[in-house]
Amino acid sequence: MHLQDIYIYPIKSLGGIKVEEAITEEKGLQYDRRWMLVDKNRVFITQRNIFRLALLQVRFIESGLEVFQKKNPEIRIEIPFLPQTDTFLNVTIWEDEVVGQLVDPAIGKWFSDQIGIPCDLVYMPEDSERKLKPKYSVNNESVSFSDGMPYLIIGQESLNDLNSKLENPVPMDRFRPNLVFSGAEHFEEDGWDTVQIGEAVFKVTKPCARCVLTTVNQDSGIRGKEPLLTLSQYRKVKNKIMFGQKMLLLKGDKIKVGDAVSGKMLQKPIEIKDFHVQ
Repeated sequence: MHLQDIYIYPIKSLGGIKVEEAITEEKGLQYDRRWMLVDKNRVFITQRNIFRLALLQVRFIESGLEVFQKKNPEIRIEIPFLPQTDTFLNVTIWEDEVVGQLVDPAIGKWFSDQIGIPCDLVYMPEDSERKLKPKYSVNNESVSFSDGMPYLIIGQESLNDLNSKLENPVPMDRFRPNLVFSGAEHFEEDGWDTVQIGEAVFKVTKPCARCVLTTVNQDSGIRGKEPLLTLSQYRKVKNKIMFGQKMLLLKGDKIKVGDAVSGKMLQKPIEIKDFHVQ
């Protein structure tokens, strides 16, 4: 098995960036979900209810990030790596309240114009801590603005298996993984306890429960029924639809495409219903 793809999503719910190598940190890959849009109540904004976020693509530039409209690339804005204000806000993501630093009111205005609601862009400073739930943590780890865990891994064969059941195959970007590996049986990642990628070692914490975001076409911003409808027929655990595995970092400071991947199996693997859709 080997690492096929690495993805970083600097701004939560916006388009991801495919890279050849990345620095691994406790909170996730360097720059991953370190920025987030919040509404006027300082609550996180997500593609789950604002589908047009899919149409905003991010790329790295020398001074920071550049965000542009996929359908109209000349509409763009640059975002510095470091915020331009000394304003700190308590922002809410799911059940967590965490400190975020306001990036720049003018940048917030640009995003407000793009998505049609008042919002601001906040950054997670290095000293801002959002702790994992104790039942999942190993060393009292913190996480960035991701949905709950620092890393998400999916096997390419798992997507291939899903696509074999779909009338219209979907790309991997529907599932927003950080890491994609090749060279294994489909859903082999379901049974892992730990996984080594190059010199880095990760603890697999739990399967990833999938939501409506997977049904949003990342090129059009239009929502459909698939692949969630098909996944619901063969990837359910306690009424949650599972696809991919969430992880935290145990050791290591970098990974690169082509790294060897080796998973250590759980003594008692989680049972996920798996049968061919008729």
